[in-house]
Parts: sequence; structure tokens; C-alpha cells
Amino acid sequence: MENIVASLIIVGIKILVLLAIVLGLGAYLTLVERKVAAHIQRRPGPMVVGWHGLLQPLADGLKLLTKEDLFPRYGNKFLYNLAIVMALVPASLVFAVIPFGPEFEVFGIRVKPILTDVNVGLLLFFALGSLAVYAIALAGWASNSKYALIGSMRKAGIVISYEVVITFAAMGPIILAQSLSTYSIVQNQIDQKLWYIWLQPVAFVVYMFAMLAETGRVPFDVQEAEAELVTGFTVEYGGMKFGLFPLVEWYVETLSLSAIGVILFLGGWSSINIPFVGFFDPLFFLGPLSPFVWFLLKVGLVFLFVLWLHWTLPRYRIDQITSTAWKVMLPLTFVNLVFTALIAPLVWK
Repeated sequence: MENIVASLIIVGIKILVLLAIVLGLGAYLTLVERKVAAHIQRRPGPMVVGWHGLLQPLADGLKLLTKEDLFPRYGNKFLYNLAIVMALVPASLVFAVIPFGPEFEVFGIRVKPILTDVNVGLLLFFALGSLAVYAIALAGWASNSKYALIGSMRKAGIVISYEVVITFAAMGPIILAQSLSTYSIVQNQIDQKLWYIWLQPVAFVVYMFAMLAETGRVPFDVQEAEAELVTGFTVEYGGMKFGLFPLVEWYVETLSLSAIGVILFLGGWSSINIPFVGFFDPLFFLGPLSPFVWFLLKVGLVFLFVLWLHWTLPRYRIDQITSTAWKVMLPLTFVNLVFTALIAPLVWK
């Protein structure tokens, strides 16, 4: 009985910590993006509200909360509100299968820094992630606006195309690790002393570009092209409802896909095989915190890479986006799977 109570307490603490991290980071990643964009464009970005603009996300949140909540006259109110729930809840749930570090001990109890280590964790991740297309389709249709509907249909077409691509890109590391468990994939890379990016460079590049498409980032942001669709499927949303969609799509989803990319290709929390470092951990002085710091650093670098591309590349046309998915990226993943099948027995040894 005591073990059950202790386990429930640990799970409850994990949930609270996870929600605090995800929602807190989601808010402040808006500031990170504004600062990165500003420096790319040679300007300082937010500087007034707090030191170097540190309180700007709080000011933005208060502004959105105090705005009037309007609703389109001939829209479907139930589906209009349901779209927000379907966007936010699955995007938050995917973090349940993301491990943030190795197992550690607290008061004699072994704790894994993952909410649930199921043996089909990646399958659950992609299944929850695919629900985003329903939220976008509902938002566009329920708003009763041609701009919103066109934007949602564009986004649905992109997501359907790149869901297939990103899944096949992830198949290479899955085959090498012989597991769908996110924790096991990282542990296998540690045991084999090999990050899978060295064996899966093509899959990693495809994954990164598919991640841009999944999250609606440039050059794949045709669903909200301002000059054509006036922000697309969110055009009829106002106040905090308007703020939640970019928070989920641009930040929470990008963060979760960055974390999965680190788990699949960059060894998760492992410091083994880091370029120019080898098998020496330069953060050894942090002790047991070192793996957690490595994981956050890797996720942060992948996220910053996404921001760099977002503020550098031009926008593609919708036909270019879909044809690239089906005619270029998908065949590349098939070739990569054949290559993986040939080298997998060598890795398993």
C-alpha cells in the first residue's frame, strides 16, 4: 500500500512539474524567438518591459486576457471552442513519453524522469501529434470564413503529407534500437556508444524539414500567409484564444518535436560521442545534473536552428511543399530504410 501511495505521489509531482515546464517554456520561447529574429535583423527586440524584455511574455499574456472575446456571427460555437481544446491537450500529452534524463533515486525509490515509459512511446507520440490536423480543420470550418477555411485546408494537406514523411524518417533509429520506447532508444545509443545521426544523416535532415512543415514554420507557413489569408485559420479568433494557437503550434509542438529529434538522433541526455569532445563529459562538475543539462542544451540548439531557418528562408508555394514531400523526401526515407536494413545487423552485434 505504501509503495502504491508513493508511486501516485511521484506521478502527481511529475505531472505538475511537466505542465509547469511546458507552459512556462512555451510562454518564454515567444521572447526567445523575438530576440533571435531581432538579432538576425540587427535590432534589439523587446527591451522595455523588464530587464532586456524579460517580462514581455507576461505583458503579452495580460494583454490577450483583457481583450474582448468575439465570436463570428454564423459560426459553430461548440466546434469553434472545441478546436482550441483539441489543439492544446494532445500537444501537452505528447510530453508524457519524453524522457528528460536517466533514472535516479529519491528516498530509496527509483524514479525515471518520464511520465510514462510505455513500449510504444513513439507510436503514442505520433498518434497524439496527428490529432492537430483535426483541431485546425475544425477551427477553419467552425469560423465560417473563407480565409480560415482555405488556411485550414492548406494546413491539413501539409500535415497529412509530412506526417508520413516524419514517421518514415523516424523508422531508421527505431530499427537500429529495436524499440519504440523513447527511453530505450536513448539507452541503446548510450550502450552502443553511438549517436544514430552518424548512421542516419539523411533521416535527420528529412526529419528537421518535416518538423518545420508540421509546426507551420517558414518555409512551410502557407496556412497563415498574411498577404493572402490574413493569418489563415485563426483569423476569426481573438484574445487568449488567438494566442493559444501559435503558442501550441509554434512553440509547444516545436519543443516536443525537437525533443524527439534529440532522442532519435542525438543520444538524448548522453554526452557520449559529442563532436570534438569524444567520451569526455565537459559538464562532469554538475554531477547527476549533467545528463539533464545536456538534454536541455541539445533541445535548445535544435529549437534555435528552427528559428534561424524561420527568419532566413522565403516561403514556398503550397504545390511546391506537397510535391517536395511526396516526390523528394518520401523516396529519400525509403532509400534510407534500405540502407538501415543493411547496416542494422552490424549495429546489433
